[in-house]
Amino acid sequence: MDINFPLILVILTFVSGVMWVLEKLVLRKRRGERPPPFYVEYTAPFFPVLLVVLVLRSFIVEPFQIPSGSMVPTLKTGDFILVNKFAYGLRLPVTRTKIMDLGEPERGDVMVFFPPNDDRYFIKRVIGLPGDHIVLRDNQLYINGKPVPTSPADNSQAAEYGFRILEENLAGTEHLIRVHRFASRLGKHYSTVVPEGHYFMMGDNRDNSRDSRVWGPVPEDRIVGRAFAVWMHWDDFLSLPSFSRVGEIR
Repeated sequence: MDINFPLILVILTFVSGVMWVLEKLVLRKRRGERPPPFYVEYTAPFFPVLLVVLVLRSFIVEPFQIPSGSMVPTLKTGDFILVNKFAYGLRLPVTRTKIMDLGEPERGDVMVFFPPNDDRYFIKRVIGLPGDHIVLRDNQLYINGKPVPTSPADNSQAAEYGFRILEENLAGTEHLIRVHRFASRLGKHYSTVVPEGHYFMMGDNRDNSRDSRVWGPVPEDRIVGRAFAVWMHWDDFLSLPSFSRVGEIR
């Protein structure tokens, strides 16, 4: 079962905040010099810290760990990333209601979101904007009838594993993608038009990614934020964290 951390954080902040206010205005005066009861001692002092964490995580930046290889070669399993929570507008925690418009997703952005009918976090690249006609033929991407330019990248090791590394130029955003020598079912032939208020998402590991080709375009109200940096890589608890991949996500 997935843990709803935003809800837990909101509840903890609210409870500790109530106790903090009561302690400042009522309880301290009543008990005088006596020590505070345990339920005050273990709640009220944590309110300032919890409030800062809630504000930072909800409205400014939030850390995530990459759980799968669907964004290879851009992001690898074990990468720890930072997500800008205000790039696409400020949203309330838990309900995700937008309270302020600050920007819209752009083609080429790497975005964290909730897929339709799924409350797990996903990360993919924004391929199609509202109204776009998206076509894939043998892993060649077409947007509104125009092929998206690609060029060969470093394939010194890729060939022996049966795939190619290409550099794709998506509306000026140059990034690496990985494709098999023979396109998978989803890359062989696919066509759709992105509805208004939705975004078409695909992983950079084009033949090994469950994305909008499987569960459809992402509604605007399911957006979480824009991934902008890798700050650490950690394979597992038996290995040491590495900072060799620290840098901007493009």
